[in-house]
Amino acid sequence: MSVHTISDPLAHRRRRAALWFLLPACTMFGVYVIYPIFSSIWLSFYDWDGVGARTFVGLANYRELLDSETFYTALKNNLLWLFLFMLAPPLGLLFALYLNQSVRGIRLVKSLFFAPFVVSGVVIGLVFSWFYDPSFGLLKLMVGHGIPVLGDENMATFGIIAAALWPQIPFCMILFLTGLTSLNPEIIEAGRLEGAKGWQLLRHVVLPQLNSVSFMAVTLTVVGALRSFDLIAVMTGGGPFDSSTVLAYFMYDQAIKYFRFGYSAAIAVVLFLCMLVFIAYQLRRLLRSEK
Repeated sequence: MSVHTISDPLAHRRRRAALWFLLPACTMFGVYVIYPIFSSIWLSFYDWDGVGARTFVGLANYRELLDSETFYTALKNNLLWLFLFMLAPPLGLLFALYLNQSVRGIRLVKSLFFAPFVVSGVVIGLVFSWFYDPSFGLLKLMVGHGIPVLGDENMATFGIIAAALWPQIPFCMILFLTGLTSLNPEIIEAGRLEGAKGWQLLRHVVLPQLNSVSFMAVTLTVVGALRSFDLIAVMTGGGPFDSSTVLAYFMYDQAIKYFRFGYSAAIAVVLFLCMLVFIAYQLRRLLRSEK
């Protein structure tokens, strides 16, 4: 009885201390994540210009969204971003495997690979806009003639995605490099003793130890693809003729240019649901693989 009497107050104090330490983080998460989510969902049922009184319109914003051609163009472009952005994790892993070796000058090579990640999105957008310029761009010098990449409805989205992959691949590379440094050398050595080498060693020994890193790389890549905005704003402004717009830019366009905050909130809800579906799918795969 005396042991329980002493341990119970101690356990209670520990739980209370843990709650106090968690309180600031939970408060910040609630204020800056949970509240904006529910606020956007609530606002999507209203017609509001940001200044006057809100008018309840029910599902009218969503019905208008489903009748909009620009919405389907933005959704198609988001899926294209998502599909092509999935190249970043495997390429990042490939570069990480190359850089995870002790050879002379590897630090310089690492810094060169890492450089695009620390450059801001606006700078990357400007650099690639100059690169694609059909009058004086580097692309013209490389192929011998000007190609209006950002002025072509069929090429603009691909040009922006190529620019976005330039920093995204180093980001995934950094995640995998961090994971490679924490691998268990005993497991790798045991795999080699069993005769595993090359692809077999990578697939059956290395990659299973990188499950959590792979989950982070894929999840952040999905989020980055679905919330793409800055490069589109800098390079094309959603054009030509809304051909390169995505849901995030379409949402911004309706709120800032046309003061349709309720309609913009409906777009934000759709974008949030898209992210939720993909992240839940990846989280389920991670949990199943760990089991």
